[in-house]
Amino acid sequence: MSIAVIQMVSQDDVLTNLHSAARLLQQAAEGGARLAVLPENFAAMGRRDAAAIGRSEALGDGPILPWLKHTARALRLWIVAGTLPLPPVDQPDGKACACSLLIDDHGEIVARYDKLHLFDVDVSDNRGRYRESDDYAQGGQVVVADTPVGRLGLTVCYDLRFPELYSALRAAGAELISAPSAFTAVTGAAHWEVLIRARAIETQCYLLAAAQGGIHPGPRETHGQAAIVDPWGRIVAQQARGEAVLLGRRDADEQASIRTRMPVFEHRRFFSQDALRPAHTLE
Repeated sequence: MSIAVIQMVSQDDVLTNLHSAARLLQQAAEGGARLAVLPENFAAMGRRDAAAIGRSEALGDGPILPWLKHTARALRLWIVAGTLPLPPVDQPDGKACACSLLIDDHGEIVARYDKLHLFDVDVSDNRGRYRESDDYAQGGQVVVADTPVGRLGLTVCYDLRFPELYSALRAAGAELISAPSAFTAVTGAAHWEVLIRARAIETQCYLLAAAQGGIHPGPRETHGQAAIVDPWGRIVAQQARGEAVLLGRRDADEQASIRTRMPVFEHRRFFSQDALRPAHTLE
């Protein structure tokens, strides 16, 4: 089964971004993809009204959710909808979450992942300071779901720096993991490739790393380098900057062979607090 990873250069106009995403998703479907992953903030980049966008979508007044459902049905395509702001299910008036939705080819939402790790960091770029928690609430659940191309674990961007999440997804049966992202140019140049390859290697999963790659309002520059990484850590498709549709296939037999020949999950050791204490110095 074919998979697609999409790179965009989203701006702050939602309808323009949806038009671009529709064109790229159509290319993915025409290329034979059954599942396509959009990047983080695919529908709006540089906006500071996440809460208002989220409330509008939750009330059925926004354009993004109807567009997603229609596009998935029209293209007969499963879509990982990067991220969009949506309030928590149990707090419709609360702060929005950075939400990654899995939409099936009938236009139904089959899974929702709210980003666990928020990007509250200082970066030596034009913007300098990022505080996602100013606009977004933190998620609290690890999410995996069955798709036509295998069991998919959902993550987002900054999550890539937290390997324990990826181990939890593998333990829950993940065979592919989506990582829609918008890495800054600075942090991406330093760490993007090593992170996506490491997460694929340690989980022995396909890593579907959709990305933003260019200049956005803010001002903000993103790293790009969207990629598909196989369970051996090989980059099988990649795009430096600009819009792109990357196509690949999951080889289930090879993945099973890798896991059998190197059974790292069977070899894991778990340590008690006593084992983590500093060793006594011998005299």
